[in-house]
Amino acid sequence: MGTMAEGVRQAIENCLKVNKGEDVVIIMDRQTEEIGSALRRAAEKSTGRAVRFFVMEDFGARPIMLPRAIQEALAAAEVSIYAAQGAKGELATFRQPMLRTIEANPQLRHAHMIGITTEIMADGMCSDYREIQRISRLVYEKVKEARTIRVVTAKGNDFTAEFSPELRWTVSDGDITPGHWKNLPDGEVFTSPATLNGQVVIDGCLGDFFAERYASLEDTPIRVEVRDGAAVRESLRCDHDELRREFDRYVFETDENSHRVGEFAIGTNTGLTHLIYNLLQDEKFPGVHIAFGSPLPGKTGAAWDSKAHVDGVLKNPSIYVDGAPIMIEGEFRLG
Repeated sequence: MGTMAEGVRQAIENCLKVNKGEDVVIIMDRQTEEIGSALRRAAEKSTGRAVRFFVMEDFGARPIMLPRAIQEALAAAEVSIYAAQGAKGELATFRQPMLRTIEANPQLRHAHMIGITTEIMADGMCSDYREIQRISRLVYEKVKEARTIRVVTAKGNDFTAEFSPELRWTVSDGDITPGHWKNLPDGEVFTSPATLNGQVVIDGCLGDFFAERYASLEDTPIRVEVRDGAAVRESLRCDHDELRREFDRYVFETDENSHRVGEFAIGTNTGLTHLIYNLLQDEKFPGVHIAFGSPLPGKTGAAWDSKAHVDGVLKNPSIYVDGAPIMIEGEFRLG
């Protein structure tokens, strides 16, 4: 565990590599004001000029639509940071339009910090990113030409994902370059699977607004069968009735693609020692997470999309790439 100041310095100097004179935009909310202000001070020290700074609540009660002022600032910026908490409904109204604007700016380096906390700034943001980059590269070399990956856990996960060479694997290791955005803290290798079949048991935590509301799912895991790449509604089980109903509505009623598995990812941040039940950090924990909904087409090359995207973290998986193990019960086997 480091300090928030070290995490801020890592983000500005090592991940984003803010240079003198660069145009920097920071977007935050009131709940994340301490972190946003610290990032602003560090960025202004590096760039030597004022940072354009937006507070989401200044534009109205949340959830909000993406304001034109933020859209125009991002379209012209060289570096940007989104450091805020999620609000129900804002994935479709704010974050997805924001990321499309970011992806349309070929010079922009963007750090996406949805759900960031001071704890994460002093933990995952203080990891050794050279080691994360080394592990991520080793994982990428194992999976980049994979036809199938099977995932098994003691809690009942047993599914196989199939992959297409037309869908890109992305290494997300904290090194943010022009024309790209990455989550911080970082550490994952991901793609969109061509299809996926089997039993999925989410016993870590969920993304979007679910993590803040429900935290750990260890005692109330979500169980769902996935067939031909899509969740089967009739198979959904969870002992927490409210969570089950809310997850059911999100996955099966958001749109026609929200029940499809859009993402398959392997966490590579070996500096993390335990789950904290915040998706921003926990999806980087060594292991597996999958997401229902958007396949992040700007990164994976998928030909479909969804207004939904909810990640689910699986604890202590064993991972078999074309039959060969690369992780056994949460421990990498990359030699």
